[in-house]
Amino acid sequence: MTDLNPRQIADACLDALCRLDPILATSLGVNLDDDRLPDYSPAGADARAELLRATLDDLERSTAAGLAADPAEAQCARLLRERLSATLAQYDAGDHLRAVGNLHSPVHSVRSVFVAMPAATEADWSVIAGRLRRVPEALAGYRAALAAGVERDLKAAPRQVEAVLGQLATWLGEGEDGQAAAGAEDGEGEGDPSWFEVFAAGGPEKVRPELAEAARIADSGVRQLRDWLRDEYAPAVQGTADAVGRERYLRSARAYTGADVDLDEAYAWGWAEFHRISAEMRSVAEQILPGATALEAMTHLNEHGHAIEGAEEVRVWLQELMDQAIRDLDGTHFDLAGPIRKVEAMLAPAGSAAAPYYTAPSLDFARPGRTWLPTLGHTRFPTWGLVSTWYHEGLPGHHLQLAQWTLLADQLSRYQVTIGRISANSEGWALYAERLMDELGYLGDPAERLGFLDAQLMRAIRVIVDIGMHLELRIPQDADFHPGESWTPELARDFFGRNSGRPGEFLDSELIRYLGLPGQAIGYKLGERAWLAGREAARAAHAERGEEFDLKAWHMKALSLSPLGLDDLVPALSQL
Repeated sequence: MTDLNPRQIADACLDALCRLDPILATSLGVNLDDDRLPDYSPAGADARAELLRATLDDLERSTAAGLAADPAEAQCARLLRERLSATLAQYDAGDHLRAVGNLHSPVHSVRSVFVAMPAATEADWSVIAGRLRRVPEALAGYRAALAAGVERDLKAAPRQVEAVLGQLATWLGEGEDGQAAAGAEDGEGEGDPSWFEVFAAGGPEKVRPELAEAARIADSGVRQLRDWLRDEYAPAVQGTADAVGRERYLRSARAYTGADVDLDEAYAWGWAEFHRISAEMRSVAEQILPGATALEAMTHLNEHGHAIEGAEEVRVWLQELMDQAIRDLDGTHFDLAGPIRKVEAMLAPAGSAAAPYYTAPSLDFARPGRTWLPTLGHTRFPTWGLVSTWYHEGLPGHHLQLAQWTLLADQLSRYQVTIGRISANSEGWALYAERLMDELGYLGDPAERLGFLDAQLMRAIRVIVDIGMHLELRIPQDADFHPGESWTPELARDFFGRNSGRPGEFLDSELIRYLGLPGQAIGYKLGERAWLAGREAARAAHAERGEEFDLKAWHMKALSLSPLGLDDLVPALSQL
């Protein structure tokens, strides 16, 4: 019988997972001299599942021995049990054997790990070179998993494969037609350099030849995957539906939300939010361009509103936006510990998905939190839609919450503040953070406020089309868009285009993302709803006791809670 309490069991599981998944270790800032990549083959997935089952067994023994009686231990035990069970449900269903998509998949992890690795010394770059040489092996394991999925009739949809093929072409420096430059099949010849070549060229001169050779080896692995996806996998998955159905959707939504979502209620609520936000957008659009619709006002802002010229220039502008938020919010609305006061604005590597994103700091804060802007080849950046987005990605959004959790890793557990995080909690907080900045007056400019509302509307549309497409639900009869018809990806793209000021390539990328990650996109608005409900319940409880509600104190207590799923979040927040 184990004598470990739940937090010790959770951290032991994290340490074991880091040994199985060196990319996870790098993201946490541990084992930084390890140049391995994960085993993405079916055998590698089996090993991870075996570890999770053993951890659950240890947890049950610990609970039976009374080692989870302490409230902090009980909370960790509940989270660990729920997270491992949700992951194993996906494993048992074979979802890892069809993991193809434009945002989160093994192939994306294999590339993104390199920008998270230390790169200050020649020794650091030698580790990078070693990992570059392992790319073909890692991607071969990924191919084996997808091939096993085909054998079990667990296939990704063609739309996902096409999107990834396009990304791989960009990584390889190929043209828009997907054809390699002459001689590029063996890493020679004219044409654009590959992403790995460009990355390796940034290394110290002494190890640059080693890095260049390692980059060519990495490219060979990407090229082999590209060719296999195009020539073998794509034909094998023809006819696979985009819609995953209610059973798989619920399984995936549980992993992203930590809740058993009432999909029909969420779908109806998404429509209500869509109508509420649309009405508010019409009012703000009138302030920008009298007589204009919201879409007309956003088009006007794209063409004539304030914009930053140049990719590096917009990066600097975003950095100053976050630095100013830190200066304004610290001590007034939040208490920001020293390490949290540093966050870096970065430009996302070419070939990324279109949406901005955030990466959390390493556990020791040696690598700071970072926001990432995909430029999509653009050189002009209208700012009306960026301000609210960077409050979401940076301060007081993702960076504040995830860095605060990192700061509390020893108080909670390293597991809870890293892989125990739940998407809908974090995305809900980040969307709540945008709303908070509006409440605090930071989005008083009509253009920037329209950007905030456009972001809110996009998240409401996500609830509608993500559930609608995957469950093939009908559009309400009272809607002014194809009433009574069943949702398809084509209708969803049309609906999105009519109701968003985002560029077309962004909307195309988003649609692929929703189809490839069922249940992830709904977590933003459902999570925000939970955060708002928890705040109002806490405010009401304070009023009932005759106490003043201190929003700053509530925020800091809320940000110091263990990560919680939506089943547990509102009750916990209401008691603060």
